[in-house]
Amino acid sequence: MTILRGLVRTMRPKQWTKNATIFVALVFDAKVFQRGPLLRTLAGFLLLCAVTGAVYIINDLADMEKDRQHPTKRNRPLASGALPVPAAIAGAIVSLGVALPLAFWLDVYFGLIVAGYLLLQLAYTFVFKNYVIVDVLVLSAGFVLRVGAGVPLVPADRFSPWLYVCTTLLALFLGFGKRRQELVLLQGDAKNHRAILGEYSLPFLDEMINVIISAAIVAYSLYTFTAVNVPPNHLMMLTIPFPIYGLFRYLYLIHICGEVGAPDEVLLKDRPIQLTVVVWGAVSFAILFWYRLELGQ
Repeated sequence: MTILRGLVRTMRPKQWTKNATIFVALVFDAKVFQRGPLLRTLAGFLLLCAVTGAVYIINDLADMEKDRQHPTKRNRPLASGALPVPAAIAGAIVSLGVALPLAFWLDVYFGLIVAGYLLLQLAYTFVFKNYVIVDVLVLSAGFVLRVGAGVPLVPADRFSPWLYVCTTLLALFLGFGKRRQELVLLQGDAKNHRAILGEYSLPFLDEMINVIISAAIVAYSLYTFTAVNVPPNHLMMLTIPFPIYGLFRYLYLIHICGEVGAPDEVLLKDRPIQLTVVVWGAVSFAILFWYRLELGQ
């Protein structure tokens, strides 16, 4: 039971919330209440969780020695010795051995995207994470692939390319926010834990985050009145204040309140941001669903 618990922890279930981006196509194409697309997307989500869990295992195996020198990562099951290496390897093999064939069985295009996602994450673990800026760009591409994985499962016939742009910018925000957290947490010892962190600085990261936030607000605003799947009366523009508040709230927390958590970690504990996401989602879905009803679809 201890080994199983350690294996589950290494697969990081809390991080599986990122895989919820696979539902973007389902929600923004207003097909949530269609049984077939909903069940296929749910199945795709579970398979994607199995693959990402295996990726986290492989990542921890590769970084095990470095994690032992980290103030928090040293408590991970592999770094602490709670999870034997052979058990971790077996867990990754079983997860991928089950998830990948089922992904292709569910939909060939979905399977190809999932396989591409896996290869990209392996390339990040062993190559790209050692290159400044490229490391975060590769992680962002993983988010875009998650969104794209949901498109063939729906299938989405009115999915806007603007959502890929917004996803890319949001992923960059999360990635550089994570780098900022690591610098603050590790302070002057950051590059000794991960060499690439020596290529970043807080002013540099803050400047990039500000640029990304500005671009994200513009991109989402353009989506609300130019996308093919939004009402022509521009009602979707009413949702613009929600992402603006959420992004500004995060800046307030890190610069005024001294919050050191990465954006995804802050989301899991800050009630105002959580409420903003929920209300934005509810309002957006209501507008899009009402529009599809008007179209008779």
